Amino acid sequence: MKVIKKSPITSTLSVLALALASSTTMAQELSITVTNLTQGLYFTPVITAAHTSENHIFMSGTMASDELQAMAEGGSISGLSNILTNADANLNENPAGGLLAPAMSASFDLSNDSANTHLSLAAMVLPSNDGFVGLDSWEIPEEAGTYTVFLNAYDAGTEANDELRGSGAPGEAGMPVPPPLDPLLGMNGTGVTDMESNDKVHIHRGSLGDSDMSAGMSDINNSVQRWLNPVAKLTITVK
Repeated sequence: MKVIKKSPITSTLSVLALALASSTTMAQELSITVTNLTQGLYFTPVITAAHTSENHIFMSGTMASDELQAMAEGGSISGLSNILTNADANLNENPAGGLLAPAMSASFDLSNDSANTHLSLAAMVLPSNDGFVGLDSWEIPEEAGTYTVFLNAYDAGTEANDELRGSGAPGEAGMPVPPPLDPLLGMNGTGVTDMESNDKVHIHRGSLGDSDMSAGMSDINNSVQRWLNPVAKLTITVK
């Protein structure tokens, strides 16, 4: 058998070529825009993550984690951020610098490692008791191009949708009402319901609301904040 011996220069070039080839697959550049499609809803700070296929921010039909509950009831993304950071996910947090208003967009870039092949997103929907806009583990295309995904709002299943003003603290009934929403909502409602029939993450039924701004059953104004899915659009450019 004839053995072909490579010269040191040839071997070095081969190693460099392999290193260069692997480096092109080590990272993937994404440009992402999230757009609020609603008439009267606001999104709390958005968290977006590229992660492995085994990781999830949420999963329909399963019980919400404590971290998801904190986000869905009060808008806090710190717990989800910690989980994703520990899972070596690539994160973007709060691209809008606060609330994302109706009809507004926020754009950002995300560099992700080759192992992080799936994309997830979450943000609380206001006004709601425990509603959130979400994307669960969407597989990132390998082919360069621009992709559009429409996002539904989900119910975390952790709180009854009474549609009344409240603190937004996990486990406490009521909706948080930050300043932009305060003058747009009613008050002194009696409550749409005091129970949650589905305690797992599920598609949100939307708010019912009413037209009474000083009493009625709901503090949500049904001429402004009533909604149907989808509530957001995600535009992802893979470079």
